Amino acid sequence: LLLLLEATLLRLASGSHHPFYNGFYYNHGRNDKGDGQEKVVYFNGVKLVVETTKDPVYSSNGANVTLPCHYHYEPNLEAKRKIRIKWSKLRDDYTKEQDVLVAIGKTSVAFGAFQGRVHLRQSGQREASLVISDVRLQDDGKYRCEVIDGLEDESDVVDLRLQGIVFPYQPPRGQYRLNFHEAERVCQDQGAILATFNQLFQAWSEGLDWCNAGWLADGTVQYPIRLPRKP
Repeated sequence: LLLLLEATLLRLASGSHHPFYNGFYYNHGRNDKGDGQEKVVYFNGVKLVVETTKDPVYSSNGANVTLPCHYHYEPNLEAKRKIRIKWSKLRDDYTKEQDVLVAIGKTSVAFGAFQGRVHLRQSGQREASLVISDVRLQDDGKYRCEVIDGLEDESDVVDLRLQGIVFPYQPPRGQYRLNFHEAERVCQDQGAILATFNQLFQAWSEGLDWCNAGWLADGTVQYPIRLPRKP
């Protein structure tokens, strides 16, 4: 086994000057340092493209929602590919927040609070849409649809927005007595969550006029006043 392994490695090493091929096309070139080491310098073949909707997807607490995602190749590849699909929930700054689902073929695994509530909809060719059942307020946010084919890894982002009522809440202890984490707990006690900026802005655009400062989900404080008060 050891000799076979060594022979295999030698054969792979001796053939390293040939272009790598897995349905995509890569060409190797020498680096600029002149030390003889190789690196991939350009790509000139099939391109993997992932597309989602550019408009926000709206849903409400307890509903079911589908986050659309499709992929294709340019130029088109007819052969069936072994694809890995991964969905993640992102922070507002697009950094990764949590894994939602990973799937290879018909096998998939869901994570955390999404277990038992998410699955892929693959009714169409090269579709990777995510179906979320029993939507929760905490599901509001951005989701990344990532498609991996060998060395190719492309993705796009869907914005899920939960529709509901943005309301001000003042605890019995009085105004401005809660820090951010206390405000999160009080919201949960009310069966709610801290509103996002987009949710507050929508409510403000529709007439919300509250002459008080309040916490938002991103840790900022906003003052949603529409009309000036007298001095």
